[in-house]
Amino acid sequence: MNQYVTGAVIKELREKNKMTQANLAEKLCVTDKAISKWETGKGYPDITLLEPIASVFNISITELISGNAVNNANVSANMMRSKFFVCPVCGNSIHGMGEAVISCHGITLYPLEAEKTDQTHKVAIERVEDEYFVTVDHEMSKQHHISFIATTSPDRIQMVKLYPEGNAEARFKINGVKDVYFYCNKDGLFKSSLPLINSL
Repeated sequence: MNQYVTGAVIKELREKNKMTQANLAEKLCVTDKAISKWETGKGYPDITLLEPIASVFNISITELISGNAVNNANVSANMMRSKFFVCPVCGNSIHGMGEAVISCHGITLYPLEAEKTDQTHKVAIERVEDEYFVTVDHEMSKQHHISFIATTSPDRIQMVKLYPEGNAEARFKINGVKDVYFYCNKDGLFKSSLPLINSL
């Protein structure tokens, strides 16, 4: 395991929750000396204690291990605040609408920053009846390809997974689409904001 909860994280969470070492020890059925050892880096909690520790602090195990608290204030679930995460090991593509701690293959994933489309990553959009036909002018080999195209509107996301040696194209229902995203396995995430798209 290349990541594990640190004593500094436990101490920070304990103090934030206004607990003494003795308070925390009592809740976890361990001694306060054990808590002291963890916090001073002289020991680690047993793996079986990760769930109880996370439960005491009302956080997820992933948050506990990463040391990053998640405060999801985005209760309205507005898709225009979409975030995309891609695992560098398996290519797993994950979508989120707010703050989150996401990991895949033991790696903590961070939201990708979308760049504006450029000369080597051009997107074209054609309206065909009640759909948009989106194409990306891009190589589609195993070494260099577009792995997904997605569109967002205030209340939904549409995402199409693409595969090497296929075509970098997809069809999306119009449904108030405002933004188009696509992910290049070498150059990252790109975004085209199209505020006038529905008037085409």
